[in-house]
Amino acid sequence: MMARAGFRSVLGACAATACLVALSTAGLAADALRLSPAGLERISDFFTHEVVAGKIPGAIVSIQRHGRPVYFKTFGVRDVATKAPMTPDTIFRLYSMSKPITAVAAMTLIEEGKLSLADPLSKYIPAFADVKVGVERVGEDGKPRLDLVAPDRPILIQDLMRHSSGIVYDYVVFGLIKQEHIDADILAGDFDNAELAQRIARLPLAYQPGTTWAYGYSFDVLARVIEVVSGQSLQEFEQQRLFGPLGMTGTGFYVTKPAQQGLVAEPLPSDPIHENPRIRKRWESGGSGMVSTTADLARFFQMLLNGGTLDGKQYLSRKTVDLMLANSIGPAAGVQPWLYYYPGAGFGFGLGFAVRTEKGASPWPGSAGQVDWGGAAGTYFWIDRQENMLVLLMVQSPTERGRIEAALKNMVYGAFEK
Repeated sequence: MMARAGFRSVLGACAATACLVALSTAGLAADALRLSPAGLERISDFFTHEVVAGKIPGAIVSIQRHGRPVYFKTFGVRDVATKAPMTPDTIFRLYSMSKPITAVAAMTLIEEGKLSLADPLSKYIPAFADVKVGVERVGEDGKPRLDLVAPDRPILIQDLMRHSSGIVYDYVVFGLIKQEHIDADILAGDFDNAELAQRIARLPLAYQPGTTWAYGYSFDVLARVIEVVSGQSLQEFEQQRLFGPLGMTGTGFYVTKPAQQGLVAEPLPSDPIHENPRIRKRWESGGSGMVSTTADLARFFQMLLNGGTLDGKQYLSRKTVDLMLANSIGPAAGVQPWLYYYPGAGFGFGLGFAVRTEKGASPWPGSAGQVDWGGAAGTYFWIDRQENMLVLLMVQSPTERGRIEAALKNMVYGAFEK
């Protein structure tokens, strides 16, 4: 294990020379696309400094406007142990940035009439017909107790896609219900989406369905719904409908091909990620299990920015994309944010995406209607439809990701000339 001080010189040299790759689009950026070369250079300076200072091993930043590249640069290395440079074909763990892809996969079935947002979840996974809601009450002895009550209404497919199902992650659930989730240990062993859905159905919900935005395993349950409706595994379905047609050759759930395993980006030794995508398991997590490359994600999110089409092929209708990228929570929907609301101030949530509802409130610049989401290891994207812009940040740094995301937003919008 190399100490941070020991690899600063290696990373610094790499960031300043062969590992820094740029597209020759300075004139295009300054004229047609209204992003100043000086502003874009600030992004380069920032990430070069991050690498040289030993805060991150490496990163890739990509900006597209009007479907054309404005900025693309790689920084540092993808693995400090091997000193392999960060390259455009580097493969990243997406974690929760898997969720928007799963959402799009589900919407293709909805467009075909095989699934509906208004369908009860139990129609596809019967175990959820008997799910209970955990409600804390004060017992006769004055101590809090957990009662299990019937839900006021069923969990709907829409609830899965906007995080209003009441299904939560154990690390973000609070009160007496938390111990129930910890004791269940639902991620133990080698399981698939079918088994995980059964385990989740045995847990009490943290909230009544359709009342509260709360982060959890909803998209892993949605993955199982996709499997039930399609008759395929999640990987098979997404390969057929999305990855293959879109040319997403570096996207999937595991990196099992020996020729590709050296392309996996790793965090700093001091900032570990425990999941190893080179080891295949049965679970294909629709909520947190995908891996991908910058190029693949650029094509996927550009398709959404285009209103569901790319290279003349239609994947979703424009109206379907509009629905997905519109706010689906708030007073009109009767869904309130929970205490720790990840989208943040000034944001609602659509079907798989945080949705900016106003220019203000958020501490970062942006446009109303902008959508975004990221993953625990640091990958992050946002789509600004008003500016016809897609920005991708690809990095594996769990501890530095929030700070870097905020800085990138400020620098990108700070580069607008008019």
